[in-house]
Amino acid sequence: MSHLKVVARLSTSLALLVVAGCAPAAVQDAPATAASTPAPEAPPAGANLAQFFENYDAAQLSLSPQGKAYRGIRDADYGKWNDVSDEAAVASQKLQQATAEAMRGSFDPKTMSTDDALSFELFNAQAARAARLYPYRNHGYVFDQMKGAQSQMPAFLINIHRVSDVAEAEAYVDRIRGLGPVLDALSAQSAERAKKGIQPPKWVYAYLISDIGNLQKPDNAVVEDITAKVGKLTIGDIEKARLIASAKAAWSESAGPAYGRLLAEMKRQQASAPTQDGVWRLPDGKAYYEALLADYTTTDMTASQIHDLGLSEVARIHGEMKTIMAKVGFKGTLQQFFAHLRTSPQYYYTTREAYLADVDAKVKAMEARLPAFFNTLPKAHLQVKAVEAFREKSAGKAFYQSPSPDGSRPGTYYVNLYDLRDMSKTELEALAYHEGVPGHHLQRAVQTELTGLPPFRRFGGFTAYTEGWGLYTEELAKDMGFYTDPYSDFGRLGMELWRACRLVVDTGIHDKRWSREQAIKYLKDNTPNPDGDIEKAIERYIVYPGQATAYLIGKLKIMELRGRAQAALGDKFDFRTFHDVVLESGPVPLDVLERRVDVWIAAQKG
Repeated sequence: MSHLKVVARLSTSLALLVVAGCAPAAVQDAPATAASTPAPEAPPAGANLAQFFENYDAAQLSLSPQGKAYRGIRDADYGKWNDVSDEAAVASQKLQQATAEAMRGSFDPKTMSTDDALSFELFNAQAARAARLYPYRNHGYVFDQMKGAQSQMPAFLINIHRVSDVAEAEAYVDRIRGLGPVLDALSAQSAERAKKGIQPPKWVYAYLISDIGNLQKPDNAVVEDITAKVGKLTIGDIEKARLIASAKAAWSESAGPAYGRLLAEMKRQQASAPTQDGVWRLPDGKAYYEALLADYTTTDMTASQIHDLGLSEVARIHGEMKTIMAKVGFKGTLQQFFAHLRTSPQYYYTTREAYLADVDAKVKAMEARLPAFFNTLPKAHLQVKAVEAFREKSAGKAFYQSPSPDGSRPGTYYVNLYDLRDMSKTELEALAYHEGVPGHHLQRAVQTELTGLPPFRRFGGFTAYTEGWGLYTEELAKDMGFYTDPYSDFGRLGMELWRACRLVVDTGIHDKRWSREQAIKYLKDNTPNPDGDIEKAIERYIVYPGQATAYLIGKLKIMELRGRAQAALGDKFDFRTFHDVVLESGPVPLDVLERRVDVWIAAQKG
C-alpha cells in the first residue's frame, strides 16, 4: 500500500501532513507546534505559471512543518508539529481554493504549452475534489489502527526526523515535548466527534490501547530512537548525555502523561463504541462514501458498479488460478487448494531474516532487468525495512515511503513481519515488485525527481494512478520474465484476486452494510490468504473507506491502454516509450491518462 500524501484528502482527521500545530490553552507554552496563524493569501500571478505554483507551494509549506520535513527541509520549524485544529484545515482549504480561483483568473490554458496546460487542468481537478470532500473533513477517525496519531507521530519521529547535529537533536526533543499538546488536542477532537456518532467500531479500540501501551514505557521506541541518533553524533559524551536526558525529561513531562490521558479517553470511548462497521452509519454517510469513491478512483462509478466489477473480476481470476492448480497437479477444488496454501507450513518462512533475504534477492534481480523495459529509472536508493515493533501489531501488511527530494532519505519498502504466517512465500515476489521496483519505488522516486514539474505534481498524487501502477507492475513482472515458479505466479494471481475482492468487500461494508464478519467470510471463501492476513485487511478497509477500490480500477485502465497501444502499433510498440508516457506526467486522473496515451498512439502511427 502506498502512503502518498494527496492534497485533496482533507477528510483525513489528523490533517498532520497538510497544515501547521495548535496546542490546547493549558499547555500553550510548550515549544511544540507551529503557531496558529491566518492562512497565507493566494499567491499573486507571477510572470509564468511555474512561478505561480512555486509561490503556492511556499505558502502551503509555511503551514506545514511536517510537510517540510518530508521534503528534507530543516529550518526554524524543524522542532514543530502541524496544527491539527479545524481552523488550520479551513485555512489550508481556503488557500487551495483561492489559488485555483486566482489561477483561472490570471492564466489562459489555450495560450499555454502542453505541459503547463496539463498543470492548469490538474490543479483545477485537485481543487474540485478537495471542495467535494471538504464538508466531510471531520468524518475521519482521529485514532485508528492504520493511520492514527497514536502511532503515526512516533513513526514520523523515528523515520522522518533526521539528526545530523546538536540543533536537530534539540528539535527532536522539542517535538517529543510537543507530542503532549498535540495528542491532547486530537483526543479532544476525537471525543467531540464521538458525541456526533463519528468514531471507529468497538473492536478498533483494542489496537489503540495496545499501541498506547507500547509507548507508555520509559524506554519506548521514541526514546530508543533519539538515544541512537544522538549516539552517532560526533560530539562529546557530556553533550550526548545532556541531549538524551532532555529527551527523556520531555517524554516523562509531556508525551508520557498525554498518552496516559489518551488511554483513559480511548477506554471511555470503547465502552460505548458502535458495533456496526461501515461509514453508512455516520451522519451523511452515503454521500461521504460516494465522495471518497470519486476521489480515490477518479471516476464516476457508483458503489454498485464497483461491487459488480469486483464480482466479475473475481470470477475471471478464479478461472486463471484453476489453470495453475492443474499445472502443479493438485487434485481437488480451488477452495481446497486455497486451504492447502493457507495451512501448509512449507509456504511460510520461519525467520524474518530468511524473508528479508529473499526480498533482497528478488529486488536485485528486478533492478538488473529494468533497463529492458524502462528508459526512465529512479536515482534514489530503495531500502527494505521491517515495520517497527511498537506498531507492527496494528500496522498494515506492507507500505512504501517516498524518498526525500534532497537525497537525504531513501525510498523505503516497509514489510510487516509481526506474524510470518500472514506473509506467504507465494506472494513475496508480487509484493516486492508492487512496493519496490518496478512499482511504487520506481514510480514515486521518478515522480519526485521530475524537477520540471510544479511541486504539487511532484509531491501530490491520485490514488487510482499510483496504486493502479503498483498493481500493474505485478503483472508486468511476468512479461519481464519473472514468476518462474508456478506457485509464485499463483501468488501473483492471488494478489490480483485480493484487489478484486476489495471492490466487493469495501462496497459491501460501506454501501451494502456488511458486517466485519461477513466481509471476512467472503475473503476466506474466495482467496488463499491466511486468516490473520484476511482479518487485518478487512479491518483496514473498515477504517479507510474507499481507498482499497482504487488499485484494480487503476490497473485495469493501464492494462486497457497498453493493450490499445499494442494493438494499434504492432511491432512499433515499445514498453519503454509507453512507460515514459505513463510516468513522465507524474500522477494524473485516469481520464487524463487515457487522453495522453491516445495522443501518443496517434503520434506514433503518424
